[in-house]
Amino acid sequence: MALLEDVRTGRLEVGAALEKLRSLPYEDVGFARLDHHRALRKGFPEVIFAQGKTPEQVTLLMCKLAARNERVLATRADPQTYAAVQAELPDAIYHQAPRLIVIDRFPNEDKLPGVLVVTGGTTDIPVAEEAAITAELLGNHVERLYDVGVAGLHRLLDQSQALQHARVIVAVAGMEGALASVVGGLVSAPVIAVPTSIGYGASFGGLAALLAMLNSCASGIAVVNIDNGFGAGYLAGMINRMPAARGIQELQRAAISVEGDNHRSKEEFNVT
Repeated sequence: MALLEDVRTGRLEVGAALEKLRSLPYEDVGFARLDHHRALRKGFPEVIFAQGKTPEQVTLLMCKLAARNERVLATRADPQTYAAVQAELPDAIYHQAPRLIVIDRFPNEDKLPGVLVVTGGTTDIPVAEEAAITAELLGNHVERLYDVGVAGLHRLLDQSQALQHARVIVAVAGMEGALASVVGGLVSAPVIAVPTSIGYGASFGGLAALLAMLNSCASGIAVVNIDNGFGAGYLAGMINRMPAARGIQELQRAAISVEGDNHRSKEEFNVT
């Protein structure tokens, strides 16, 4: 209260108060220390990693977060955990393939376009959906482009317009993980590569894809850990919401539009 009073009376500037709020104490719930101020620092509340926690623990954390936030996310949750959460929070939704529990009290709120999630195959979709839904919860509109791997490259090349219009791309692939390099060589936007544990024995549970992505010769590619769709979606959402990134992409879109208009004009007047 003293901090707020200082702001009200002008003794403390808003910016200085914000800095103090960033380091305020967490909530100790016994088995965890819940960081209620992560939304202030990162723009989204603390995300619960449900794997390894009991349904009761996840439920308590979800309830604590939902009391203060309009959007809450728990990852790697099984149906039993969701049942426990849903009994206390009826507005919780379960996405079975990516194993996410989501509370979104403003699902129809306008979202910022610009995120594209691409997969090599259909078996990569659960990881891709973890990325896509995470980015959506951060306020981004996400386009999906699934099953466009390098084994049938024409499927990807046929979607060049979607690739060029994206502000940030998440490329999800297993096997040899070549998709990220191909996408990175086609676009100007940053690419976040997600290796998946999909593949035969020599893929070593995604290690082959991880190493391939880390050794990509294409520029502008960052790599997250194996099956880490959440990390990729979170980073993509943050990049997409950066004002500088939006401005650059708008200029690129305008340039593409002008180039297309010039090409059409030359065709109309037979100009060579």
